[in-house]
Amino acid sequence: MPLEAGLLDILACPACHAPLNDRTAEESPELVCTSSDCGLAYPVRDDIPVLLVDEARRPA
Repeated sequence: MPLEAGLLDILACPACHAPLNDRTAEESPELVCTSSDCGLAYPVRDDIPVLLVDEARRPA
């Protein structure tokens, strides 16, 4: 289930403060940093974004 638009507007990557791209409608829901330097993907569990750098997936 996609996140509310208002929530996505105020969330940012904890590592670099760039906006996040909503990929919660996919099989493994996540929010992906839009910065080309960072690109971390943060999981969304039970419709709650886990914005912890230690929990983020590094870009491939």
